[in-house]
Amino acid sequence: MLKGQDHRYDAKGAECIGYLALPAGDGPGVLVAPAFGGLSDSDRATCDRLADLGYVALGVDYYSGGRHSTDRAQAAEWMAELQGNRPLFATRMQAALTAIRAVPQMAGKVGAMGYCLGGKGVLDLARSGAAFDAGVTLHGVYDAPPDGSKTMAPALLICDGWDDSLCPPDAKVALAEELTTHCSDWQMLAFGHTGHAFTNVKAAPGKGFGYSKAADRRSWRALTAFFDEILRG
Repeated sequence: MLKGQDHRYDAKGAECIGYLALPAGDGPGVLVAPAFGGLSDSDRATCDRLADLGYVALGVDYYSGGRHSTDRAQAAEWMAELQGNRPLFATRMQAALTAIRAVPQMAGKVGAMGYCLGGKGVLDLARSGAAFDAGVTLHGVYDAPPDGSKTMAPALLICDGWDDSLCPPDAKVALAEELTTHCSDWQMLAFGHTGHAFTNVKAAPGKGFGYSKAADRRSWRALTAFFDEILRG
């Protein structure tokens, strides 16, 4: 049973409907950016899980209007809109960052995590020069925006399936080179024999794709240790 509630915030005139889960007291914040289907109950459950660990967690509505779809064609259409307008994507992520900072229980540092397209959102937020402290991608998508990257403020953890068909090894190397140039504190954790969507229990195994119980468990352990170090240190 979900424990948080919808949280409406503005993104330059677009109403976004996120999901806010609160800890027992004050705490640092974490944005949770969903995969390309939009904010789902799985992402809301992740927010609740983070709140149980003492974080103020805000699920990000980067499509605006609370849009979510399990229809892959519909989700792909929405995703294409953001892929074609990377400044808008960064603006939507920045709006969520502004929103979580305004939560009364927010105290201290802010992190962001993202799955799939949400991982690209976390990277694009960092690439925009936004001031936050820690970012994590889980089977994210790595291509840089056409206008490139500014100096990245947050420490970054990239959790990646080595066999991810959306991000083959050359894409990982390109991201590593970008981070080496623009980010002073980054690390990449690659899981062997693991594809895209490795945290999604509904993702059927296939070539370069599918759920991995081990990678899901190990990436969560790495993520929580990373946030504990950076956001509470």
